[in-house]
Amino acid sequence: MNELEKIIWGMDSTIPYHQTITAVKNGGLILGAYLDNELVGFQYSFAGFDGKMSYLCSHMLGVHPKYQHLGIGKMLKLMQKEEALKMGYRLITWTFDPLESVNGYFNIRKLGAVGKKYIENCYEQMEDNLNTGLPSDRLLAEWWITSTHVEKRENNNLQHLLPDKSNQTAYWAVNEKGLPIVKEIILSNHELPEYLFVPIPINIQEIKKIDFPLALDWRLKTRQILNYYFQRNWFIIDFWKETDKNKPINYYILSSGKGGGDKL
Repeated sequence: MNELEKIIWGMDSTIPYHQTITAVKNGGLILGAYLDNELVGFQYSFAGFDGKMSYLCSHMLGVHPKYQHLGIGKMLKLMQKEEALKMGYRLITWTFDPLESVNGYFNIRKLGAVGKKYIENCYEQMEDNLNTGLPSDRLLAEWWITSTHVEKRENNNLQHLLPDKSNQTAYWAVNEKGLPIVKEIILSNHELPEYLFVPIPINIQEIKKIDFPLALDWRLKTRQILNYYFQRNWFIIDFWKETDKNKPINYYILSSGKGGGDKL
């Protein structure tokens, strides 16, 4: 597992073997995906407690670069869910970068996790290939694995909704480099619709390489938007994936919790 960690994240430091063994013996879980006896993916979780309830804290999920986009990550998460249910857990949590569209789509749309908490600079300065440079802000994903919201995920979605002026939290445009920019953010708590759309770039890594100050601007403005609405009891309920290839933006969908389809 340690060698696969290095390949996936490009870091020399890995989780100590004795730590994973101790975690598994005390309510944690490690699962692996194998191809011809080669470990190509894994997930590592440990037991968590917030003072009120126990849950499974999913710390790492990774797939070898050669085998990504083949459904292995989803397979590992579904197996994690199955094993967690056997162990008596109702909730699995993890953190992810809210600007990484692929992760947002997978966690929120495909799995049915929800987001209610934004953590600024969660891991301080990170030096791996994906995270270096930007503040390590994270969304806390809550995956309520016994809920109807999760069980009916494939058929219960908000993809029929369309982002428009009435439900936007930010207006965006494309600059002379062909990159999306935030022109104006909209923070309001009066006469709002049932759902709000929060834009994020489809490819934040490309923006980091071409225009780092713009990537930082996306970080800070997304932070401001999500913190504002989370503090007013809105939460991320779905992920809207843009189908127009000329629009370099996807969206998180925020819910006020008033809709019948939002019961967890």
